Amino acid sequence: MTGYVYMTASKKRGTIYTGVTNDLARRMPEHRSGEGSRFTGRYGVQRLVWYEEYFDVRDAIQREKSLKRWPRQWKIELIEKANPEWFELFRGTGW
Repeated sequence: MTGYVYMTASKKRGTIYTGVTNDLARRMPEHRSGEGSRFTGRYGVQRLVWYEEYFDVRDAIQREKSLKRWPRQWKIELIEKANPEWFELFRGTGW
């Protein structure tokens, strides 16, 4: 089963949330509607700014655990390597 590790942000270099899911197209609307997590709802961390896809959700879970231990600056550098302007990457359904 496919898995995704992702980071959402409140704004460029703002609050960052790291998560994992097996369905990014379902998960992002959940975050936006306040069902995603208390943290993302409380801090407005709803802009998808980075993600990786894995063929096995267990690999995605391991990557998420690793990223959660990273210092904030490393996460910022990872995001900016792929998405320097922190553009919204989620375009709705049709993934």
